[in-house]
Amino acid sequence: MHLTRKALLCFIILILTGCNLSTVRKDSTPSATTQHEAAPKVIVETREKTADNQATPLEQSVSASQAHRDVWQQIKNELTFATHADKASVRAKIQWFAKNQAYIDRVSERAQPYLYHIVSRLKARNMPLDLALLPIVESAYQPFAYSPSRASGIWQFIPATGKRYGMKQNWWYDGRRDIIAATEGALDYLEMLHKRFNGNWNHALAAYNAGEGNVERAIRRNKKAGKPIDFWSLRLPRETRGYVPSLLAVAEILKKPNKYPITFNEIPNQPHFEAINVGSQIDLATVARLSDMSIDDVYKLNPGFNQWATDPNGPHRILVPIDKSDSFKQKLAALPKSERIKWTRHTIREGESLGVIARRYNTSVSALKSTNNLRSNLIRAGRSLLIPTSKEATKFYTLSADARKFRGLKTTGDGKRYIYKVKRGDNLWDIGRHYGISVKQLTQWNGISRKSLLKPGQKLTVWVKDDGSNNGGMVKAVAKNKSDASSYTVKRGDSLWLIARKFDIHVKDLLEWNNLKKGRHLQPGQTLIVKQDALTGA
Repeated sequence: MHLTRKALLCFIILILTGCNLSTVRKDSTPSATTQHEAAPKVIVETREKTADNQATPLEQSVSASQAHRDVWQQIKNELTFATHADKASVRAKIQWFAKNQAYIDRVSERAQPYLYHIVSRLKARNMPLDLALLPIVESAYQPFAYSPSRASGIWQFIPATGKRYGMKQNWWYDGRRDIIAATEGALDYLEMLHKRFNGNWNHALAAYNAGEGNVERAIRRNKKAGKPIDFWSLRLPRETRGYVPSLLAVAEILKKPNKYPITFNEIPNQPHFEAINVGSQIDLATVARLSDMSIDDVYKLNPGFNQWATDPNGPHRILVPIDKSDSFKQKLAALPKSERIKWTRHTIREGESLGVIARRYNTSVSALKSTNNLRSNLIRAGRSLLIPTSKEATKFYTLSADARKFRGLKTTGDGKRYIYKVKRGDNLWDIGRHYGISVKQLTQWNGISRKSLLKPGQKLTVWVKDDGSNNGGMVKAVAKNKSDASSYTVKRGDSLWLIARKFDIHVKDLLEWNNLKKGRHLQPGQTLIVKQDALTGA
């Protein structure tokens, strides 16, 4: 009897010890994954069993996470970063969040389709779940966020870094906004930074925002001066000094819900989408019909697609809500491949170029060349081209790249300036991110302070360039005579057509105002007169 009790006691101790060991997070991180296209299998793999009908390690991890119905609760219970709530910068951020419940509500709503996937990928790579809070600071989980520095997506990659981490970017598709590709790239980048800064996550996060070089130089300066090299002691850009405290403030609030008057709306702790390889280009209107989704929801789950269809050269991955995926796959299998895209045959006219034809049909030169097996841009009048065209009118594709630029905007009478009507919960930062403009520009254009409280129904002036490039500096011409004209300094690569398009004026006006002859080449540094009303929209 004594031996039985002793054996039972040992058994209980072993169980308790095992439980404790299972919660310890390793300091080292595994090497970054190299194949981003492997990520879509995650959802499917959770359904599979091993040969002896035992759950796979990934399924065991998912099953364990189901102990929490809410993803936020799971993150809360596994936060590991020291929040430094005693630091003034962190306290200031906490106070801001405490006054902006509407902002947190918007973040939760936007994060709902993506958060489970991000947490699953962090757990699979043994990375801190604190990092799931990073898109709150970067983009407020807005998949179409676009900063004045040309950073895009929930993880806010600039073009160069996006390409470095495997994110394809072209007219059809931008992997920086693709939830799967961008998440894998962000975790690869964060793992690299964590290793580069010897396991210091505060340094790694600062480098994610300011660049590795800036943080390394700040560390070297402090070492040389005999100063501490912790994040709080480094001389870093102002934005970065507030960036890390912002993430730590969110973690502190989430960790101590009884202490702070902020709540995070529940997000189900289960897969939201399945990644399906459709194998070829497909019109997003067809995806909406087959999946029984609105076109808005198709774009929100697949924000990487810029146009009305997927990239003809891939990726051919479509994210579909888990409860609609089986039906979608069945309908897709029954759909003839010829009906995935609408095709038009165009007879080439004298003087037409591939660029002219591509603009007419809302497609790209590369798509025309690929579809018609063209090796060069040379085409001959009288011959025909097979052209992929959208099944629906352009306005149907409500979150395409072109539609997003003007979403929520109303044009003024002159058609050059736009008006945004403030909605409940809006702030200057969110509005600026959506249209790729800075808070400074918004305040200057509207004669308001950065600290101004916006009221629902309030109207703001927004300038948006029609050529799709970043707006920051749209009105950079230097005024010579404010009553009737302004000057523009020609840059390398400029042409009269590009300048006219930039200021929404006609080439013939530029020629007339500057006494230029048609066909004359411009020189870098040359000054051109541009009418004042072209700049101000007056």
